[in-house]
Amino acid sequence: METSISLDDILSVGPIPEPLHPTFLRVTNGLVERAQYPKEKVMSLLAQMLQNPKKFAYSKNKVTNLAQAIYALNKQGIAVPLSETGAQYLPAEPAPYVLSNSEKQAENSFDLRTDVLPYAVFGREQIEEGALKQMETAASLPISVAGALMPDAHQGYGLPIGGVLATEPNTIIPFAVGVDIACRMCLSVFDLPPGFLKREPHLLKKSLVEQTKFGIGGETREKIDESVMDLPEWQATKVIRDLKDKAYRQLGSSGTGNHFVEWGVVEVYAQDDLLNLPPGEYLALLSHSGSRGFGGNVANYYSKLAMQKTKLPKQAAHLAWLDLNTEEGQEYWIAMNLAGEYASANHHEIHRKLAKALREKPLVMVENHHNFAWKEKLADGREVIVHRKGATPAGADVLGIIPGSMTQPGFVVRGRGNADSLNSASHGAGRVMSRTQAFNTLTRSQWNKALVEADIQLIGGDLDEAPMVYKNIDTVINAQSDLVSVLAKFTPKIVRMADANRKEGRED
Repeated sequence: METSISLDDILSVGPIPEPLHPTFLRVTNGLVERAQYPKEKVMSLLAQMLQNPKKFAYSKNKVTNLAQAIYALNKQGIAVPLSETGAQYLPAEPAPYVLSNSEKQAENSFDLRTDVLPYAVFGREQIEEGALKQMETAASLPISVAGALMPDAHQGYGLPIGGVLATEPNTIIPFAVGVDIACRMCLSVFDLPPGFLKREPHLLKKSLVEQTKFGIGGETREKIDESVMDLPEWQATKVIRDLKDKAYRQLGSSGTGNHFVEWGVVEVYAQDDLLNLPPGEYLALLSHSGSRGFGGNVANYYSKLAMQKTKLPKQAAHLAWLDLNTEEGQEYWIAMNLAGEYASANHHEIHRKLAKALREKPLVMVENHHNFAWKEKLADGREVIVHRKGATPAGADVLGIIPGSMTQPGFVVRGRGNADSLNSASHGAGRVMSRTQAFNTLTRSQWNKALVEADIQLIGGDLDEAPMVYKNIDTVINAQSDLVSVLAKFTPKIVRMADANRKEGRED
């Protein structure tokens, strides 16, 4: 039986230009020989790609490179149409059926299941009732497969902050990802002793003031590495294209609310092959921020679109999903993943600039993100989309950072791969007081006293981020001992946050 794919086979699907012949032959036969794809399946992939090269060019798949080449030709006005022979390789489509208006209304309306999926709760005694009710609603969605609630959980929009939800593999919930898509942590550890903080406090404080930008007006002029802006995904959709200029201006900046950049001391407890640092104390830089205005605008646009496309009972309205087999679902998936790349680049810009101010290079950099959705498999092998809204990935031997507050330590952790938590852990200490409550009940004298007692120098910030609004981080960490192992502790010393007049609404 013939298994290899010839040039004649490829040309039967469409008029592939001659310069691309070697690439097409290499990719297609690689799928047959190394990935052991049946020839028929590879031909079907080629046919689907030629039918919709844009879709395949901006999503990760086996023929992405081929699709990008074809799509580039299309944009130059060079058409590479699918042939009649190629169309025969397309998957069969169901016969068309015209829906009545009442059927159209019913088609995208869904009821919640009557039997709530069981889900694990870690640190239940620390979690407010509102968050538990939100998680119960999420576990009642017809597309939900599994769930878990982290010990830092508190009420949010749709899925609670600290909520983890696995859904069917073709569904994604924008509000279960969150407003600040791909918000993340990043830690740089330097080969400098803690005493550097006492010897050079003015240098460290000055570097934070000069090299960081926060809030709505936070834009940067100088970039060290702007290569993230060259990614082809920036041209994928109109929504993304319209936000690119703003994203460029904000590259290397931080948001508001609980976002920060801070100098402190990392204490490494023991030798660990993953962290790869000898036990001891080091000067370190820790940052928390996300995808800025780009991620926020993407989240708002597709959350509203999902609520139009998927009608749910009132209590679950914010948990509306998009189908990844639709154009809008693919658009959101592309934008979300791009926000992940962009958020990482933001942190790298900040860390490179501050390292340059010290004339040092970090020994180790650790980073992880939350407010994201991943294609994963459950312990039983089922493929799902795992949404982690304010939850840290904690698969087996995955490094992560769980911060506390401006006066509490954070921790470098190693995931244990706990199936009950869907390979997740908390993303911080979690709030015990809303922002409104903080402004109404706390005083600046209380706040200043807490800073003095913890020996913290604060630049910016406001009462809604005072240390008293957060749970005790040690209690939160102890509640997830089955989820992570603690490798090191970070103690903040000089903290930079958005100024009070740069505040904007935040969910977490």
